[in-house]
Amino acid sequence: MRLRVLGCSGGIGGTQNRTTSLLLDQDILIDAGTGVGDLSLAELALVDHIFVTHSHLDHVNSIAFIVDSVGAIRHRPITIYALGATINSLKKNLFNWEIWPDFTTIPSLEKPWLRYQEITVGDVVTLNDRKITALPAVHTVPAVGYQLDSGRASLVFSGDTGPNDDLWVAVNQITNLRFVIIETAFSNKDQALATASQHLCPATLGIELAKLKQPAEIYITHLKPIEVELTMLEIEELSTTTPPRLLENNQLFEF
Repeated sequence: MRLRVLGCSGGIGGTQNRTTSLLLDQDILIDAGTGVGDLSLAELALVDHIFVTHSHLDHVNSIAFIVDSVGAIRHRPITIYALGATINSLKKNLFNWEIWPDFTTIPSLEKPWLRYQEITVGDVVTLNDRKITALPAVHTVPAVGYQLDSGRASLVFSGDTGPNDDLWVAVNQITNLRFVIIETAFSNKDQALATASQHLCPATLGIELAKLKQPAEIYITHLKPIEVELTMLEIEELSTTTPPRLLENNQLFEF
């Protein structure tokens, strides 16, 4: 597997801040935030599968533009994999003919440009020997993270989540774990906001990482653009076995 970071910021602005999206090989997206906009039309046309962590706009907004841009030149619908509640939200709030067209009916019900596949926590989707498993997440809306397993190694993406014991129970059972990408949306001065919005700050990140029993490289995502330096300084002060590193746009992981 080859994973390219298209976006990993908690906001936009400047040349580096793109919201969450990860490109797995050439045909799979994990979330579809603003980072997708840097792909060429040819690259967009290769995307067959989009695994969505949750319904928040910074993770789904580019789905609308992908389908609109390349649907007509594709020979099969793009499949969105998500929790049932997430699919319902996308249907109600995005692809509703008011915000954007319903591409599950365009150009026809028989040959749509978009289709949905409901998943639940623990489900494993296998695509050409690549296994993608939905992991538990705790957020203000129903959410999941994902384990990406090539067979040789696994990468875990937490999605947006607050403190989450169930995630670490699942992660600690992964025998080929190599990478963990985990969110830290706020600095410690905003811990109350992080708790209310079910995100992590460095203080709660430290508590969460102490639950990880498997060796792995740790990368931090979803930082607010105006607080990257402060938040990373606070993370560097944590007592962790493996010092977490900042995830960056266009970073590549091969596993």
